[in-house]
Amino acid sequence: MSPGILARALRQDLSQADFGLRRFRLRPGPARGVLESAGRAFLTGLNASIEPDSEALGQQVAALEPESRGFAFEGAGMGCALLDVLLPLRRARVAALVHGPAADYPHLVHVGVGWAHARLRLRPFRSTATDPLLRWLAWDGYGFHQGFFHTDRVVGRHRVEPGLGPGPRQIRDQGLGRALWFCECADPDGVALRIAEFPAARRADLWSGIGLAATYAGGADAAELARLADLSGTFRAHLAQGCAFACAARRVSGIVPAHTDKAAEVLAGASTDVAADWTDQALGQLTPDPSTLAHYQRWRADIRYLWERKSR
Repeated sequence: MSPGILARALRQDLSQADFGLRRFRLRPGPARGVLESAGRAFLTGLNASIEPDSEALGQQVAALEPESRGFAFEGAGMGCALLDVLLPLRRARVAALVHGPAADYPHLVHVGVGWAHARLRLRPFRSTATDPLLRWLAWDGYGFHQGFFHTDRVVGRHRVEPGLGPGPRQIRDQGLGRALWFCECADPDGVALRIAEFPAARRADLWSGIGLAATYAGGADAAELARLADLSGTFRAHLAQGCAFACAARRVSGIVPAHTDKAAEVLAGASTDVAADWTDQALGQLTPDPSTLAHYQRWRADIRYLWERKSR
């Protein structure tokens, strides 16, 4: 199949980001516009990354608002991973992306890889991701995809894909938590009610994803963030851990919007820099060259510990 024909087959319509089409919660205020804009940026990056024109991605990402570019590179991660899987004789696109135009967005690219595997009905056990630790974020992207596109089954009926062990499922549920933030249009009470319907063992990871999405994507004002923190209850540390992940991803990109600073203040009780530092400190406590699922889960747990120690 020629690159042009494949690009036409894979291209996605920007209308897929419309919350009305997706049957997500619709509520007054700016949240819907903020989150739909993130979805359109994602699809813009995806479509540009599969174009035969190698300059298309850089040009279209540059035309976006700076704080939306991470979503575009997440979409590009999906597009490049799709091409790496479907055209394996030239499998180097994700590596070229993360070492090239998306060098400041490694977290987002690896999340996008998981979207590609979910779309192809594959599991990201052996993904095309490049970083030995961040590759586990592909499971996060996998979970977001499932919640975003299969909402009735995955959110409404709490279905989990067969054959997932507890480790991948926990990271997948972090991504599902991020999707819930979009499904509920950043409404704290809607989010809390949704999570309360899930089995108790899954709620911590869902709250982690909520913290990540609320901090990175935004959509909630200060009062709503405070309400979210209150509603998280015993899962407050998981909410803060997700917030810290988002702070780290924003800081690496060099673009930290005001909503991220506010979310860090409310959800983590710290500045964006301090919360991002927790991720670096926790990473430094791992063995040299961390790469395993156990390393990734220890990373998350140590971030929670640093938050708890600070909050005493």
